[in-house]
Amino acid sequence: MFSSSARLAVFALEGIFFLAGVVLLWWQGLSAAGRAAPRPLGAWRISKVDFLLFAWLAITAALVAQLAAGALVTHAALTDTQKMLIAGGALHFGLIGGLVLFRLRLDRDAARWRLDAAAWRAGATTFLIVLPVVAVVSLLWQNLLLALGVPIEEQDIVDMFAHADSPGLLIAMTLLATVVAPVGEELLFRAGLFRYLRTRVPRWGALLLPAVLFGALHVNLATFMPLVALGVVFSLAYERTDNAAVTMIAHGLFNLNTVLLVLAGVSK
Repeated sequence: MFSSSARLAVFALEGIFFLAGVVLLWWQGLSAAGRAAPRPLGAWRISKVDFLLFAWLAITAALVAQLAAGALVTHAALTDTQKMLIAGGALHFGLIGGLVLFRLRLDRDAARWRLDAAAWRAGATTFLIVLPVVAVVSLLWQNLLLALGVPIEEQDIVDMFAHADSPGLLIAMTLLATVVAPVGEELLFRAGLFRYLRTRVPRWGALLLPAVLFGALHVNLATFMPLVALGVVFSLAYERTDNAAVTMIAHGLFNLNTVLLVLAGVSK
């Protein structure tokens, strides 16, 4: 979809992002000062029953919304891509709806999120840091799969972007990937599951379990381990900022970067 010069520009920008991410990863994550940074995220004061209700509302609302949308469009004169977009949008809007309902009715210790300049800076920093992490993990993971003879298949959503046949459809898919999905998934996995587990199980378990579930949600073996790494980095960023907006921004920027790479033909 992009011209040769546009592809070159995207590739060059990706290289700059990668190098910046390596520097930031060392400065904020691997150096002594980075490892000693404070972690202001507090415990989520919620009972086990209320947490189970939180999870049940989120999952049920998401599935009911997706099933309802699927039933409505089954016989509609729409392309498969349009039907998948509607079903995916319903799933994520349902998820957000369930989480909002829980917060309004039951959660007296709701996760903080502030969409201010500091959040944008931290979100952009987290996005840059995660690029080299995901790139290295992806390279190692895909080589392992190939060595084991496991076929590597791209995600359906990547194929949808690569073959989007109208500007309106492309815009709708981009908004879903960069705004709606990050909000719902970060509220569930980082501001929900990670925050709950962080003071109740060993820290490695609190970091790993939400990340594994996050990777499994995308139902693609080739991207599973890179998404686990992504989830761990996002949890660390949330822990350091106590602001769910930071990981929402980082998640949205990561997805937008992926969309641009797919459209430029740099990566599928």
